[in-house]
Amino acid sequence: MTHDLPSPAAPLKIGTRGSPLALAQAHETRARLMAAFELPQEAFDIVVISTTGDRVQDRPLKELGGKGLFTREIEDDLLRGAIDIAVHSMKDMPVAQPAGLLLDCYLPREDARDAFVSLAEGSVEALPEGAVVGTSSLRRKSQLLNRRPDLQVVEFRGNVQTRLRKLNEGVAQATFLAMAGLNRLGLDQMPARAISPETMLPAVAQGAIGIERRQDDRRIAAMLEALHHRPTGQRLAAERAFLAALDGSCQTPIAGFAELDGGTLRLRGEILRTDGSQAHADDQTGAVEDGAEMGRAMAHELLSRAGDGFFDWR
Repeated sequence: MTHDLPSPAAPLKIGTRGSPLALAQAHETRARLMAAFELPQEAFDIVVISTTGDRVQDRPLKELGGKGLFTREIEDDLLRGAIDIAVHSMKDMPVAQPAGLLLDCYLPREDARDAFVSLAEGSVEALPEGAVVGTSSLRRKSQLLNRRPDLQVVEFRGNVQTRLRKLNEGVAQATFLAMAGLNRLGLDQMPARAISPETMLPAVAQGAIGIERRQDDRRIAAMLEALHHRPTGQRLAAERAFLAALDGSCQTPIAGFAELDGGTLRLRGEILRTDGSQAHADDQTGAVEDGAEMGRAMAHELLSRAGDGFFDWR
């Protein structure tokens, strides 16, 4: 396919959000494509696209319509041919793609754990009674209140740098970030401590980068095949099937995490009420090829335990 490869005269256009983390993910994608096909940097254009989730910073995500807030405009540009591929944080992605688009390429997954970030305290347990914690994640809020119902949780949006500034200004005493984002941005000096999945189960697909393409673009499909990391795909197949069966959105507190050990897949899932008053969790192992079915079965099991209206309760 040498004659079909991008070149400085006809560069491949990579669509992305404009945050420092999103750009780091687009740069990683470009670097992997450059290495796989021995191409110069000039053979790629990184196209920054503003999304609804980026533009509207003064309202909680749940008020804006759930998942799709950080992807819709990018997918519109992909469908109309303004870009050739779209690079996404997989935890932001709806489980279904628009007609004509396909998501079948994942880069190797980074550290999927959450990070506790505080300028004063070293852990959630060390926070004083009534402390203020900032997060825009309904999952993290619910998990936190399930463990520490005495804490106050406030809306806390913005990129990593914005959230650090808010901590310095005393808006909150602590917040949470994804370890994957800190690692990709090289923020080794961040006052952050990784939280084990046993303590706080991560969001579905946290730490994974997905590359979306047009379904009928065979040239791009062949290029992305060289980048796809199969173990990450196997883990996400189980997690996203779990999410899909729960009809998960940014308005429902859901956590899910799959790990591989040879041909065995371990899947853990959790659903919570928004105030943290109830949580239901499950832990299953099985053959890796059965991951998606495990995810669906786990979702039905947890919904059965929780009863009707669990997610509708506020």
